[in-house]
Amino acid sequence: MDTDGSDKLYFRIGEVAELTSLNPSLLRYWETEFVLLTPAKSRSGQRLYTKQDIDLILEIKTLLHTERLTIEGARKRIAGKKRIFSDQDEDNSKTSIIKEVKEDLRRFRDLL
Repeated sequence: MDTDGSDKLYFRIGEVAELTSLNPSLLRYWETEFVLLTPAKSRSGQRLYTKQDIDLILEIKTLLHTERLTIEGARKRIAGKKRIFSDQDEDNSKTSIIKEVKEDLRRFRDLL
């Protein structure tokens, strides 16, 4: 995904809304419907989306708006993809998750 050519790690909800052409209220609603969409929050409570979050939002948008799936259908499709990838990479996934968490913690530390 090419957000704006920058090396930004986090995007605020307004930036994500502009990048995806979606309303911030819809993004907040989708957070309640899709468990994989959980942006971090700053100390002040602002949502901080990663590029992976934005990719997921664009995938959800495609499933709902282009393929015209229901929210439940989109959830199942995303869960199915996730399951396929996790079955193939189960051994490597734990290591990659730990690395990702470490990197996120470093980024949060740098934000403070």
